[in-house]
Amino acid sequence: MSLFDLAGRTAQGVKLSREAWFSRVARLFDRVSVGEEVWGELEELLILADVGVATTTKLIEKVKQQVNVGKLAEGSQIRSVLKSEMVKLLKVNTGESRASELSNSVPQVILVVGVNGSGKTTSIAKLAYSFVGGDKRVILAAADTFRAGAIDQLKWWGKEVGAEVIAHQPGGDPGAVVFDALQAARTRHAQVVIIDTAGRLHTKFNLMEELKKIKRVAAKCDAAAPHRVLLVIDAVTGQNGLAQAKYFTEAVGITGIFLAKLDGTAKGGIVLAICDELGIPIDYIGSGEKVEDMAVFDAETFVEAIFSC
Repeated sequence: MSLFDLAGRTAQGVKLSREAWFSRVARLFDRVSVGEEVWGELEELLILADVGVATTTKLIEKVKQQVNVGKLAEGSQIRSVLKSEMVKLLKVNTGESRASELSNSVPQVILVVGVNGSGKTTSIAKLAYSFVGGDKRVILAAADTFRAGAIDQLKWWGKEVGAEVIAHQPGGDPGAVVFDALQAARTRHAQVVIIDTAGRLHTKFNLMEELKKIKRVAAKCDAAAPHRVLLVIDAVTGQNGLAQAKYFTEAVGITGIFLAKLDGTAKGGIVLAICDELGIPIDYIGSGEKVEDMAVFDAETFVEAIFSC
């Protein structure tokens, strides 16, 4: 499977969710006509898939409106409306200028944050691998100076994916690491800098303040940096990921989410809840353990994957 096989990677990531819940959602509409009982079954399945009560209610109401306006009765028609409304919900407005801003910024600086155990370092490796595969020179900033072994782990991944790592000693100043990494990126003409940070509980004030400092250091080197702030969320944590995202957004302004370990949960409906309740786009999904197991998130591809049999 190619690194850039979007449909294949997405299907791999949602396999458990499709088999557990969304295939059952699709089959609800195999019948010729849809009665009132179907809406109750649909609500139950979506909530069980971790779409969340609020998002489920909103989604079903929108589908019902379309059904009433169009006077739709056939199951296949209503299923198409449901899929269409899901796509709309997943297409969070990210701002039309973001792509052009990034293309004009060299190096592109990506700050990656998340709680311990979310899969942050592996997700960084996947990102670096995808950029290197696109013929970009990548520098990884080992700004997780707190956790024992974090620097060595990032160095190992750097060798694996072909990215240079800028690191200081354990216990050092993360801001100094970031400053050196950005200076190195300019002198060595790197196109991308990915900043690793210490995994932290989103409720720890001092650690969140450290993240703000790292962001300020990056801005001193480039007023527009960091150009992206990615929050890595472990898909297995489900609704708890929403609370994480709210705290991190308040602290450092999350621009997008890397939803890791999506292949490890049957509750992929969290994707819908994140986009709806937080208004933050999902940029990437993790679809397996290998470094190439990731995909750029695409709403249409995701919806088709969870409904395919």
